Amino acid sequence: MTVTELVGVYDADGSLLGELAYAWGKVRGTRHCGLCDITHALVRRKPEWDAMVARLPLPLRVLHLDELDDPLREAVRRTGAPVVLAAEGGSWRELVGAADLDAMDGSVDAFEATVVRRLGEGPVP
Repeated sequence: MTVTELVGVYDADGSLLGELAYAWGKVRGTRHCGLCDITHALVRRKPEWDAMVARLPLPLRVLHLDELDDPLREAVRRTGAPVVLAAEGGSWRELVGAADLDAMDGSVDAFEATVVRRLGEGPVP
């Protein structure tokens, strides 16, 4: 089967209160999202993130937990967040999990290399 789309899911809500709660938790050391570290520097999205998304062979959207439709919500229930999911054959599978995102230590280059490599490997059994 062919992957048709990628969705990155932050471990945070996108509402104003959700963003504030995440920021407060990050300052206190009680919240962390490896995908947030990759896509953002402080409060702004990294320009290198936007350039990388434009280079990817597939569309990549990033969503917050409160922005998910039912199929994505179910996939995140199975995988946890943060996560990068791949649309394949009408369902979602994990492409990059939370531990891998954390190991990238905020690097857009590491993210791109991992995504491109895993897309080339095909479905995960």
